[in-house]
Amino acid sequence: MGLTKTYGAVRALDDFSIAIPAGGVFGILGPNGAGKSTLFRIALGLVRPTSGSARLFGAAPGDITALRKVGAMIETPRYPPYLTARDTLKMLALESGKADADIGGWLERVSLTHAADRATSGFSVGMKQRLGLAAAFLTKPELVILDEPTSGMDPAGIQEIRALIIDLAKIEGVTVILASHQLDEVKRVCDRVAILSRGKVVAEGGVAELTAGEARLRLTLTSPLAPALAVLGDRGEADGPDAVLADIPRAEAPALIRALVEAGVEIVEARWREVDLEGVYLKSLGQTPTAATAEGAA
Repeated sequence: MGLTKTYGAVRALDDFSIAIPAGGVFGILGPNGAGKSTLFRIALGLVRPTSGSARLFGAAPGDITALRKVGAMIETPRYPPYLTARDTLKMLALESGKADADIGGWLERVSLTHAADRATSGFSVGMKQRLGLAAAFLTKPELVILDEPTSGMDPAGIQEIRALIIDLAKIEGVTVILASHQLDEVKRVCDRVAILSRGKVVAEGGVAELTAGEARLRLTLTSPLAPALAVLGDRGEADGPDAVLADIPRAEAPALIRALVEAGVEIVEARWREVDLEGVYLKSLGQTPTAATAEGAA
């Protein structure tokens, strides 16, 4: 905890602290340079922190016993180009002490059976990602760290890998830490998320928890906005020439609408505008979540 990692004048992690619970899928979000890959490398013992400490299954990073419980795919995986997909997994299984690993089964689960005996030098980026996923899950780890696991995949492949990750977490009990730029992917797959910015955690919680309380009531009017804004006070603001936004709990909506009608405000439509995960992400980074809204009838 309290991790700091500097590269010259750059602080990749800045007094960083987080505790990731066992079970489920934990998402790590953040722009390039937020510290995601550095965090993973420290956890796996690949780099040392400048200060602070990390623990993996209660052990120091790099502990062999702890690492045998972990599978990982950080950035685009690379393999000896002369090896086939099957031989690559055999090599990794032997190195991990799991010579009995179900290589054929994992090639099938990531849809690489058709390319099992082809040299990886001819693989596309998406195929290499699939092989990297098979390698990460091959030894039946308790924890898997995945950095942009669907990079380079087509929409069908992304959907397929999402389903695989959910099955592994929900059915087989694997804890998955997932870093991704695809906010829709995180929303569909993750139970909890942490948003990173400049080496710090700026928001953390369940997806539903982070987006709770972010709804605003949008009222479209035919009458002038001034009377409506007078009723709303500091809880309202204009949203274009014919609508206002109200920061109120859902339970107060009926009373507010009655008060507006009594004040002579003519309401054409009332809809809840909810900020989704993208909105929370942008807001956490200090940006305006203008396009990250979903609306539903009040």
